[in-house]
Amino acid sequence: MMHTPAIAKAKQVWAGTAVHTPENQRAAERRAVRLPGRLTWKDHRGTNRFATVVTQDVSEFGVYVECQGNVSIPLYRLVQFQLEHVVRESDNLPASLRQGRLLSAVYRVESATPQRPLRLALRLMVDPKRAPVALPARVSA
Repeated sequence: MMHTPAIAKAKQVWAGTAVHTPENQRAAERRAVRLPGRLTWKDHRGTNRFATVVTQDVSEFGVYVECQGNVSIPLYRLVQFQLEHVVRESDNLPASLRQGRLLSAVYRVESATPQRPLRLALRLMVDPKRAPVALPARVSA
């Protein structure tokens, strides 16, 4: 297949175009911490499944984990996440992770390779803290 100069130039422009995004768009601070935890979910047949995980980093609204063992969890699956009881009392943890079991959604899956296990990014289904809003003063007529 022969490339014309216009097509080659278009490919170069496309490849060289970078989208600028702010460096950190997170709603909460992320902390690199390795702690043992568990995932529980139902597979497509409704069978309960379990996985042992180790956190890689945590925040108030999310957690990034490495799964131990051979598991398959699809994108957007709802799972229950909880840290092991002995590590839940740490002052270094966000408050949401001290509660115990949390409903979470899998929003990124990094497949296992021979060098590393399956990794998952979980969005914790917790209510974000709402900042108080000042209401305008009522105008009397």
